[in-house]
Amino acid sequence: MTHPHDPLDGGATGPRDGGATGPRDGGATGRPLQVETHGLDVIADSERRGAPRSLFWPWFGANVSVLGLSYGAFAFGFGISFWQALASGVLGIAVSFLLCGFVAVAGKRGSAPTMVLSRAAYGVRGNRLPSVISWMLTVGWETVLTALATLATATVFDSLGWGGGTETKAVALMVVAALTVVGGVMGFDLIMRLQTWITVITGALTIVYVVLVADHVHWSTVDAIPAGSVQEFIGALVFMMTGFGLGWVNAAADYSRYLPRDSSSRGVIGWTAFGASLAPLVLLVFGLLLAGSSAELSKAVAADPIGALATLLPTWFLVPFALVAVLGLVGGAVLDIYSSGLALLSSGLRVPRYLAAFFDGVLMIAGAIYIVFFADTFLAQFMGFLTTLGVPIAAWAGVMLADLALRRRDYDDGDLFRPHGRYGDIPLRPLVLTLAATAVGWGLVTNGAARWLTWQGYLLEPFGLGGRSGAWAYANLGVLVALGLGFLGTLLSGRARVRSQEAREPSPALDGGVLNP
Repeated sequence: MTHPHDPLDGGATGPRDGGATGPRDGGATGRPLQVETHGLDVIADSERRGAPRSLFWPWFGANVSVLGLSYGAFAFGFGISFWQALASGVLGIAVSFLLCGFVAVAGKRGSAPTMVLSRAAYGVRGNRLPSVISWMLTVGWETVLTALATLATATVFDSLGWGGGTETKAVALMVVAALTVVGGVMGFDLIMRLQTWITVITGALTIVYVVLVADHVHWSTVDAIPAGSVQEFIGALVFMMTGFGLGWVNAAADYSRYLPRDSSSRGVIGWTAFGASLAPLVLLVFGLLLAGSSAELSKAVAADPIGALATLLPTWFLVPFALVAVLGLVGGAVLDIYSSGLALLSSGLRVPRYLAAFFDGVLMIAGAIYIVFFADTFLAQFMGFLTTLGVPIAAWAGVMLADLALRRRDYDDGDLFRPHGRYGDIPLRPLVLTLAATAVGWGLVTNGAARWLTWQGYLLEPFGLGGRSGAWAYANLGVLVALGLGFLGTLLSGRARVRSQEAREPSPALDGGVLNP
């Protein structure tokens, strides 16, 4: 059904056909574990449970990774000072995860996956384009996280003298992949329980890590790092946004969809943004202090972002460090593989959700094998991947956020799956806007360190920004431009379409003529 409500307060005024079957504070505890059968379908009222504060656990667990420490070295790679790096990190993390919070509101308003709710803006089949892009991004992220967990384990084993060669990497990859794939295949209940334990264990062990390596911080060295230009600061800011919140925004509604529709929208935004950004903000500060204190460590992080951090530890803590590194990365990878499976289904594949997640797991393993055993350097490929897919995802996020801001009613359940319903089939305006914003965005970013991406940056010279070797070459303005074009273009041109959609009577229950029910 479609319920009118205030877009910020979230008070649904329509009737509800049942209460939540679980506790209001949100866990799946007390319920037997089983493979989740929900795919793209709308969650029934009787199955919605919990409160917005339950969103803290999956988002914190997915981002309390020691990888956050490595972003200190990544930020200094732009040639900026400690204070500039700190400002770019705080702004990039907070703003990008706030965008996730806004998209999460769509989940509780529509009780469907993010890339199904996106059909309201793009049409039922027109939405396949952003769904494919979303799928590529999430598969890429889960692959990167799995590879990092494998490399970190090998580094720790090598430091202990237990062997860190090919055999160790192969075994570590199998263990990490198994944890990730099982979590993604089992689905929501296992993920919520797993993330709670990951949060507690990794949070505690990360604090121990910080205490143990604190004596490696030399403030005089950090403070002496010279300041960079405005362009270099913007480049670091954009990298932080794409590395954190913009890497999650296309999955932000996948967990809030289980909340009752009368849940507080402010609570959904706040708990999502707070849970996701808390750990990265703390880890970034300490990562900046560590990387700024040692140029050698900062360089090593580029090759092995987590393993390099283990070199600072006493031997007795190496095994706990391996545990915290692997669990933190698995926490993020599990959420990614779950959402990548949903995005794949939304792209048009008609299989059960768990098979889609398993298929993505196979791709993840293949990609991780390449990174671990064949790739020359990690950082160049990582930055190229983030920036390239960050542009179309930013354009999609702009369209999605503006469409959500224009709506005053909850989504119509049936028409999200009906090509001839109110949301349409393949509306050209949002698709053309997204493609245009992406084209402009790719023209304003560069990825010279990744040879396969040297074609980007083609608008820097025509726009008077100095070309591919000028001062603006690595500011990566294209991500911000794509986000802004998507948002403003939809806000200015989509109001009449949204009002027309919301003026229609609620559609009948799902029956024939639906797509991916």
